[in-house]
Amino acid sequence: MTGTESTPRTDEGRAPAEERIATVELGNNGPVVGVQGLGCMGMSWAYGPTDTDEARATLERSLELGVTLYDTADVYGAGENERFLAPFVKAHRDEIVLATKFALGLDPSAPYKRVINNHPAYIRTCIDSSLQRLGVDSVDLYYMHRRDPEVPIEETVGAMAELVTAGKVKHLGLSEVTADELRAAHTVHPIAAVQSEWSLFSRDIERSVVPAAAELGVALVPYSPLGRGFLTGAFVSADKELAEDDFRRRQPRFTGANAAANAALLEPVRKVADAHGASPGQIALAWLQRQAELFGLPVVPIPGTRKRSRVEENTAATRITLTEEDLALLAPIASQVSGDRYADMSFTSAGRE
Repeated sequence: MTGTESTPRTDEGRAPAEERIATVELGNNGPVVGVQGLGCMGMSWAYGPTDTDEARATLERSLELGVTLYDTADVYGAGENERFLAPFVKAHRDEIVLATKFALGLDPSAPYKRVINNHPAYIRTCIDSSLQRLGVDSVDLYYMHRRDPEVPIEETVGAMAELVTAGKVKHLGLSEVTADELRAAHTVHPIAAVQSEWSLFSRDIERSVVPAAAELGVALVPYSPLGRGFLTGAFVSADKELAEDDFRRRQPRFTGANAAANAALLEPVRKVADAHGASPGQIALAWLQRQAELFGLPVVPIPGTRKRSRVEENTAATRITLTEEDLALLAPIASQVSGDRYADMSFTSAGRE
């Protein structure tokens, strides 16, 4: 079930049909994508040293397996992640759905302090810079990465809609917004997707955002569906096991007493995994796929990885169907998690719900 051995390309450059993931429409009238995407941030930023050749091979392998949604942002390495993706994008432009984001930056005088800007003039500058770094004339999905409450969301989305008219953007997305903000934005221009953290460890958005998205015909694109690797068992204590420049060392859930308490919560995940002959990470992804059925909307998680073996394992999770008994065993986990998602939750939607 883990699919850890590479399969050679077929003559068409694709994996055998039984290994390719299914497709889904990303919101009403949105692009058709594989039911699982790829988060590309860690390929060049945030998660410590990268084997660049393996990361590029991972991009190619993911496409063979039917992954078509590739996610980046201008803040990832101050544009370096977009530049990293440019050769892959150029080689496969007509085969992929390219998503990037604006609005979130880092304060040069305080490297870990985030700055949010939703002003129209800034958005116009951001898209031109992203297009240049990516080497494209347009992006398929353009997200507002974070919400600046000082700028009316109608004003921000209005500026984004102008980019659609100008041909620089095809579809619009929002990240870390509330249900009310989503509804307000949708009155200005159709929103294809909302990207928020959603996993066995993070289920806050189920209260209002997910139902609102289902009502409006908007897809959910969960980021960190594997709890930044914690749900896979890849590490237990970030401050003891991960590289000095790995930003998970600054996330409360993954250090100290919180990490120890949260590691104990993985036992039911391992139990379900054993029952399906799967890995814990596959169960976490299969759980998200079931949420699409339960809430009645497209759900396209974007697990991040830099290894071909992991993308094979992740995509194989789309062929696992969890039972009602499995779901009941996994349901209590999120309510028992210790620690916030970030040390500073002010730049998420949590404080505005």
